[in-house]
Amino acid sequence: MSEIVSELGVTPVAVEAERIGTVNRKTLETDIALRLNVDGMGTYKVSTGIRFFDHMLESFAKHGGFDLELKCIGDLDVDQHHTVEDVGIALGEAFAEALGDKRGILRAGYFVMTMDETLAVAAVDLSGRVACVVDDQLTAPVVGDLVTELVPDFFDGFARGAKCNVHVKTMYGRNNHHKIEAIFKAFARAMRGACSKDERMRELLPSTKGLL
Repeated sequence: MSEIVSELGVTPVAVEAERIGTVNRKTLETDIALRLNVDGMGTYKVSTGIRFFDHMLESFAKHGGFDLELKCIGDLDVDQHHTVEDVGIALGEAFAEALGDKRGILRAGYFVMTMDETLAVAAVDLSGRVACVVDDQLTAPVVGDLVTELVPDFFDGFARGAKCNVHVKTMYGRNNHHKIEAIFKAFARAMRGACSKDERMRELLPSTKGLL
């Protein structure tokens, strides 16, 4: 094959492997099977037992361009907390696995997302350090079938799983559905930017410490 390529004067192009993370996380509270392709097309198959939460994770996959397969069986007879938090942890762990040593990625990303009357902003840094700040401005205790006080628990779990900084904020808005969805979409696009590769620095680690 190399001789044929040489005769034709064609330079072979290296095909980079897709960045994939798989997590199987089982506790006495949840049983999670997850597969993530960072370099996907935004396809998804999600089931957590909380339909509005499914919808947010589907929006995350679509707007991030991530392929996501996720099934969680949780102790919803107790409450939703374990399911929402553990899915956040597992999704963060999948990103950590898929990105490996993070060489060549932009590392940080942010996005401002509008959804009708609502405006939300998200910023992430895949720094190896855990921090999470959520200001969602939610005023309803439940949206769809999701207990809204658990929204920060998802992002906190993600930050711990991925070992990263996550900041999300609703700037303003009226509709609580829109507030949550705008945050998830902004977060997806911020992660898409952070995971993107910088061709100029493809062999370099985006850190002065030499470790992320």
